[in-house]
Amino acid sequence: MASNSNAVAKGRLQHIKDTMGVPISDIAPHRVKPSSSAANRSELNPVHFLARSATVYPSKVAVIHDERRYTYKELNRRSVAFAYSLKEQLGVQRGDRVAIIAPNIPAMLEAHFAIPAARAIICAINTRLAPAEVEYILNHSGATVVLCDQEFKHLVEHSKLPKVFIDDSGLPTDPYEQFLAKGYSKADTLGWSGLDQSDNEDDAISLCYTSGTTGKPKGVLYTYRGVYLAALGNAIEAQLSLDSVHLFLVPLFHANSWMFPFAVTAIAATHVMIRKIDYNQIWDLVLKENVTHMNGAPTIMIQVVHHPKAIKLAKPITCTVAGSAPTSTLIAQMKELNMDICHVYGLTETYGPITKSYPQPDWSGYTPEQLAAKFARQGHVYLVSDDVRVVDGEMRDVAWNGMEVGEIVFRGNLVMKGYHNDAEATTKAFHGGWFHSGDLAVRHPDGYISIQDRSKDIIISGGENISTLEVESCISQHPSVLEVAVVAAPSKRWGETPKGFVILKPGLPKEKLVNGPMLIAFCKERMAGFKCPSMIEIVKELPKTSTGKLQKFILREQEWKEHTKRVN
Repeated sequence: MASNSNAVAKGRLQHIKDTMGVPISDIAPHRVKPSSSAANRSELNPVHFLARSATVYPSKVAVIHDERRYTYKELNRRSVAFAYSLKEQLGVQRGDRVAIIAPNIPAMLEAHFAIPAARAIICAINTRLAPAEVEYILNHSGATVVLCDQEFKHLVEHSKLPKVFIDDSGLPTDPYEQFLAKGYSKADTLGWSGLDQSDNEDDAISLCYTSGTTGKPKGVLYTYRGVYLAALGNAIEAQLSLDSVHLFLVPLFHANSWMFPFAVTAIAATHVMIRKIDYNQIWDLVLKENVTHMNGAPTIMIQVVHHPKAIKLAKPITCTVAGSAPTSTLIAQMKELNMDICHVYGLTETYGPITKSYPQPDWSGYTPEQLAAKFARQGHVYLVSDDVRVVDGEMRDVAWNGMEVGEIVFRGNLVMKGYHNDAEATTKAFHGGWFHSGDLAVRHPDGYISIQDRSKDIIISGGENISTLEVESCISQHPSVLEVAVVAAPSKRWGETPKGFVILKPGLPKEKLVNGPMLIAFCKERMAGFKCPSMIEIVKELPKTSTGKLQKFILREQEWKEHTKRVN
């Protein structure tokens, strides 16, 4: 039986050679061994997206980075060589954690396929952390190897782990290219057939660390199954196609860039890499490379739409926005530039995006303001996930009336496996059999959820609950405002009260300059008095994470620290 099966397999390869005129050696390395002996079952593995795209579209441009261009055949070869080098040069084994510290460059993209192909777990680490924070993650994750871009060499100089440094040059002198070169022989002769494939889709494939804003960062474990389905979910929701060109603004260390490395590869679209957020370069790439898709937090998109190079695009770009709710003002501004907003919501613990504000056919008659208000909601759950719920403290669903506030909870395919080496935090997060997001929301009569705030960001002023997001949305409507953050500040009379921090648009003429009292008056014309900020401070910058998310806790702690000093 075995010899007959081999003969059939050889016959199929000969058929490929005869009908396509392609040498067997060019096809065989792309083949992936079945993960199960059953004809009706295989374990879901997102790494296989690369093998498939390299087989179907070998000459299609897969990666653009500065002047470098890699086809899918080349990306496949490089990633497979990477996997062999990890195993044979560094002794990486199944289940090992392999850390990588790098910006959005080809090596970081290749690592997302190569490390799992070696049956190890990728642990992409935030490049903006301090050396001590990186050391904590390396120790907590149990990493056995670390790959590091030369720019961030100082973050690991005291680590005793085996290291591979990356020049990001693509030249033969690059240590990373030399590391890959040691795996090319097997990549070319054995290809995927010499690599073990996942025999359990519930195994961990990735370990992503949260920002740690409320304590030590927690390691979030993703599974092969979860990443596979999250990738397909994002491909569907962002409407990726073979002709799509995706510009990577979200760091690949942040929830694996919302699973878009796998989503873009699954569709055989093009990845455009960029080392850092440079708005001048972003616009150059958008125009030069005919970018069709990009993702980012609202604070990133605010800078994009207000950049001097910003123009109305000839063809629409789909901009997937998450991290915080975009204001109606931002949505309207993006529409003016022919940027179609895809508003999603999620957390690191949900593989990134898990809900989307789906446009409805009957919205076509809405005014721009009404349409923007609809899009600003967090919407409904992704196709590939179980339904979202908004529940009270007894785990009962809130009324669908747009008024009753509860906590957003999830379960299903897009929920993490758990926190690495933290059973207590995992148990707490999954209380009642659902993952608790910590985000407070209402559910409207049409079923759309709408976040009111993070539970820790809600302001309780004189017994009244005030959503900082609602206040921010109001302030952002002023034509002179570029960015805004609102936090709870101490108040002798009310306990706490909203305080706003505002960045004004650059280059405003004198007659359009505003101050705090003027913005407060603007708010009082548009919202209930108790919700209006008692103070608004004009600032030059706001504290943000490396992914562009506002760090409100820094502003909040600053206000209460100053209050404590005055009291004492």
